[in-house]
Amino acid sequence: MAGFRALARDVRNPRRHITARRTSLRKCLERFAPYGHRATWHHLCSRAGIALEDRHPEPTRLITALEELEEARALWLGYEADFAARRRREKHHGIRQPSAVDDWHLHTWGGCDILPCESPSAHPDGRLAEVLARLIRAMETGPASSCPVCAQDRLAWHDDLGRYPWEGPVCGDCGIVVP
Repeated sequence: MAGFRALARDVRNPRRHITARRTSLRKCLERFAPYGHRATWHHLCSRAGIALEDRHPEPTRLITALEELEEARALWLGYEADFAARRRREKHHGIRQPSAVDDWHLHTWGGCDILPCESPSAHPDGRLAEVLARLIRAMETGPASSCPVCAQDRLAWHDDLGRYPWEGPVCGDCGIVVP
């Protein structure tokens, strides 16, 4: 099974057929999909100008979508490295359990469903890296009464989300399930 970087090389490879390049981009989402697979695909397609069911998109649009995904992944990998280093220091000092603020991180290991969305078509509008940076800053400061991504206070509790988490506060503005 190919890793993210190998799949990204396949997306960029001009000798491959465009449908294979599109498939490689979709497979990249099996390795890193911050909104969940379908919502992240919807986000990338809408930002790059690719029709969701287009089997022959323009190569430049695929590269645009891949670059946005890679930028967000680099930010997330940096955060995970910082988190691991901090946890090593805490364990060295005798703090064996992560704090309550870090609980959300336990469910996001690997970069999938970091910010699950209620619906695949309801996701934040900004670049993935910007949204993740806002979330990381907000999660490091602790709990708040507003959305960590868009800072709106239109949160509504949903107990029928149909995916993990099964219930939780959903932002009425950007559509994420607030961690």
